[in-house]
Amino acid sequence: MAGNDLANIQIYQKKRRWNVGVVLFGIIFIYLVVTVLIYVTGRRVSVYEVREGSILKDTAYKGIVLREEEVVASEAEGYINYFAIEGSKVGKKTDVYTLSPNKLDIDSMEMGTEGTSTEAGDAELTAETKASILQKTQSFSDSFRPEQYSDVYALKNSVMDVVQTNFAQSRQAKLESLLANGTEGLDVYAAHSDGIIVYTIDGYEDLTLDKVTEDIIAKTDYESMDLTNDMKVYAGDPVYKLITSDVWTVAVELDNAMAKEVADKEYIKVRFSKDNETTWAEFALYNTADSNLGFFTFDHSMIRYATERFLDIELILEDETGLKIPKSAVTKKEFYTIPQDYLTRGGSSNETGVMVQGRRNSVVFEPVTVYYRDIETDMVYIDMNLLKEGTVLLKPDSGDTCTLKEKDSLSGVYNINKGYAVFRPVNILCESEEYYIISNGNDYGLSNYDHIALDCDTVRDNDIVF
Repeated sequence: MAGNDLANIQIYQKKRRWNVGVVLFGIIFIYLVVTVLIYVTGRRVSVYEVREGSILKDTAYKGIVLREEEVVASEAEGYINYFAIEGSKVGKKTDVYTLSPNKLDIDSMEMGTEGTSTEAGDAELTAETKASILQKTQSFSDSFRPEQYSDVYALKNSVMDVVQTNFAQSRQAKLESLLANGTEGLDVYAAHSDGIIVYTIDGYEDLTLDKVTEDIIAKTDYESMDLTNDMKVYAGDPVYKLITSDVWTVAVELDNAMAKEVADKEYIKVRFSKDNETTWAEFALYNTADSNLGFFTFDHSMIRYATERFLDIELILEDETGLKIPKSAVTKKEFYTIPQDYLTRGGSSNETGVMVQGRRNSVVFEPVTVYYRDIETDMVYIDMNLLKEGTVLLKPDSGDTCTLKEKDSLSGVYNINKGYAVFRPVNILCESEEYYIISNGNDYGLSNYDHIALDCDTVRDNDIVF
């Protein structure tokens, strides 16, 4: 019995059951493969973050300074010593210099407590002078930036001016002490007119605009003579010169391209390399057969550069600040233009749109996207993909109509803040070789830290950007 039961056992095939985990893994694997393929074969969109910036377009030139100057000659013979500080303004009858039959050893004198002179070495800096140098140095240190290394030279010139002023004031006090003590043979001579005093003679004191040449600007054969203390002079020798007008001119030579660019300008912004001061100059261009001469005329600040015959200047032709974007991001797009009065609000979400004339004089509300509004013409720019050309628009609360046909283009970029491409118009202020500066604060434009497509050719409207 037992043997028979075992012989009748039958084997049945087991039913296959689906493994849910394997199925899900397969779906995910396929999705990942497709995603990678799309990413590898699709167009790459590089992202650029918009930041505030500026573009400065300037060109440097060396120019010759022309002004009203008068050379004053010595009235007698002797050794000269100066009262007035070079570059300072003197009035008529102000004591300027002294003459003595013998050299005065002023540098070895020191003022005593009672105003008498005593033997000493070189004049020491006063506490006031030291404080002034410290203040200038501290101010420079606080504001210094490596990219503006030229400011170091401005600091050097500023400190040297302070030291020289201190030295000149010391000599002046010592001369006054000698005069008060009745030093024999020491005669004082005063200025015969007002002006700024300079102790350098170079032969260009009578140079006028019509006599300026490119050789003069290039300092060809230029020579100058410094008039110094303890120098022996004779009657009729030049002893100083006076600058008698606040109006002065810097003449530079321009190449043909620059001359053409500035030909129509009446005023140009100028920066002086000596101290980085910036101001506006009245401009005039004089063309000759061989050169283009530009004349920059000022009516102020002359005393700052009274001792300079030649100055390095920069012409600031563009100096704009705004949002800085690469040129590769900018494209053009065409839009319908309609009067702003035709815009209205409607629909369940109170969207902005227009009233469209339908069949049998019916009126249909169609939402539109406004990309820009021209304040001067009061026209708005709407997307061309939403409505067909020739569509009749109705003006709200009026019987006026407008046929959709007028078009215009805007420069703009593709904003990708939300993960898809949206066209945003830009107002270009100025440009360099690689970048534009655009205006900030436009309701329809870009803002600081927005993300845009670096290359406008890699993206289209509403493209999903990974």
